[in-house]
Amino acid sequence: MKAFTYERAASPSEAVAAAARTPGARFIAGGTNLLDLMKLEIETPSHLIDVNGLGFDRIEPTPEGGLRIGAMVRNTDLAADARVRRDYGVLSRALLAGASGQLRNKATTAGNLLQRTRCPYFYDTYQACNKRQPGSGCAAIGGVTRQHAVVGSSDACIATNPSDMAVAMRVLDASVETLRADGTRRTIAIADFHRLPGNTPDIETAMTHNELITAVTLPAPAGGRHVYQKVRDRASYAFALVSVAAIVQRDGTGRVAVGGVAHKPWRMEAADRELPRGARAAAAVLLADAKPTEHNAFKLTLVERTLDAVLTDARN
Repeated sequence: MKAFTYERAASPSEAVAAAARTPGARFIAGGTNLLDLMKLEIETPSHLIDVNGLGFDRIEPTPEGGLRIGAMVRNTDLAADARVRRDYGVLSRALLAGASGQLRNKATTAGNLLQRTRCPYFYDTYQACNKRQPGSGCAAIGGVTRQHAVVGSSDACIATNPSDMAVAMRVLDASVETLRADGTRRTIAIADFHRLPGNTPDIETAMTHNELITAVTLPAPAGGRHVYQKVRDRASYAFALVSVAAIVQRDGTGRVAVGGVAHKPWRMEAADRELPRGARAAAAVLLADAKPTEHNAFKLTLVERTLDAVLTDARN
């Protein structure tokens, strides 16, 4: 790990100002992903700004009937919140499907959204990776690709987003609140927050370098049955081969988002409209532009079968 300096920010404005004036600065909260990447020298920040003391650790109702989740709310606390369990069950289930209890105790809402891919070629600094070193190539393409994207990928990157929570946030139509160094605030729809790789897979979100997530807002509850199902290689502490988050109403209508298949949580509103016709029809829309490899073509069938199981569960 390379040497770095450290400070503990006393206010949100102080945190973003410190990031703006210090090249190579990064915010740190739970550190469950960033510290691992620093140990491997994939991330090499020159300065860490601790944002744990900024008061972003509360879950509060919004005037519109939703919930505002502070950026520093721990995954364990968010999953256990009575309002989340009652009205946003898909989010609670997704959080409990991710990582271990120890990690959930440390991991934050904002950090979960910002965690980086678990592509093994990204983690191996001897391999070419456009995400880690822009312009170096993508060793995953032509390599072992069982865990990689089948849709939304590009000639520059076929990595997947690892977050379970983000898939649930996508099906819930959440929004991300941020603060910039000039004091401006903005709200980013979760649909626009994560980027597809294109020619710049190193640019993973719609945020700028000095921007700080302050909260995630959920709209008023959508009702219906909330289901999250994750298919993985072992029963716990493994990233999704495929995951499905769904909210299904009594009449069979609903919403669906898929994880483990793309560079971002994958949702297409056109697929939502096909849910009353069944999993096959919805999966055909979700995966219409899929470009699987010989190693991960099974994911196409797995998405359909997992979605079918989720719909069956939701209707019973």
